[in-house]
Amino acid sequence: MIRKLEEKDIDKIMNIWFESNRKAHDFIPEKYWLEHYDMVKKMIPQAEVYVSIDNQSQAIQGFIGLDGDYIMGIFVDGQKQSHGVGSQLLKFVKDKKKNLTLNVYQKNTRAIQFYLKNDFKIVKETFDEDTMEKEYLMIYENK
Repeated sequence: MIRKLEEKDIDKIMNIWFESNRKAHDFIPEKYWLEHYDMVKKMIPQAEVYVSIDNQSQAIQGFIGLDGDYIMGIFVDGQKQSHGVGSQLLKFVKDKKKNLTLNVYQKNTRAIQFYLKNDFKIVKETFDEDTMEKEYLMIYENK
């Protein structure tokens, strides 16, 4: 089941956010994620966030954050990765939005392959000055 974020979810999704970033972005020092933790926690309630809930356990499996048509991120609990949670979250927002954009680190090849498989296209190379890492700007156009 996918539903809108509730205030009671924030601590759990922040744990997923931190662990997912640490795992997916091992080329960025853990210190970076720790330094941004409080800022992200304050911003989360201001974003459009949907959480995936396990139907049996009612546990949060992952979430997707949006700012308009921009995907700020898809984050899935480590034990639930590669089980379709990210795909379900992405399909959910694709059904709500005509077009979507996102940035992904070039070194995060697993995420790039995920988005390419889900009909996103790389349109531009960009650079994240905070992390000093190259990124791709990717778009999805709902036809």
